[in-house]
Amino acid sequence: MNEKFKATVNENFEFSLSSDDLKKLDVISANKESNIIYNNKSVAVETLETDFNKRNYTLSINGNRYQVTIENQLDALISKMGLSLGNASVEDEINAPMPGLILEVNVSVGDTVSKGDYVCVLEAMKMENTLTAPRDGVIKAVNITKGETVEKGMLLIELEKND
Repeated sequence: MNEKFKATVNENFEFSLSSDDLKKLDVISANKESNIIYNNKSVAVETLETDFNKRNYTLSINGNRYQVTIENQLDALISKMGLSLGNASVEDEINAPMPGLILEVNVSVGDTVSKGDYVCVLEAMKMENTLTAPRDGVIKAVNITKGETVEKGMLLIELEKND
């Protein structure tokens, strides 16, 4: 299957790529430094920062800094449907970003979590979505159980109020 991707660079430029396009690249990597070879031309690329969950990368190419965001077909579909994979805007609550089935609950009341810790897994549209803690804190309430069906916006997990 020829999967499609969208790369956004510095929030100004968008590029459409396919998995076939990516197969045409030769990449030679050593830690955070890589050389990408395309059409017999080599470009030195240094990875400065990565956020794999949000698919955001900061790269240095020829001394220039670039912010790159990668969007796959699922991301595009979710965006088109007006849904979000992000957490609730209130940092004390984790709400369901879309309807689905709870596959895992990784926290209990009283657990201490750090920002980015996996708290539960939601299956939606045949894809597993790992929801994370929006901040450091203590779990106040867990309103879900494994195997439960949830609706978009439903309150799943609460953290102690952030004072």
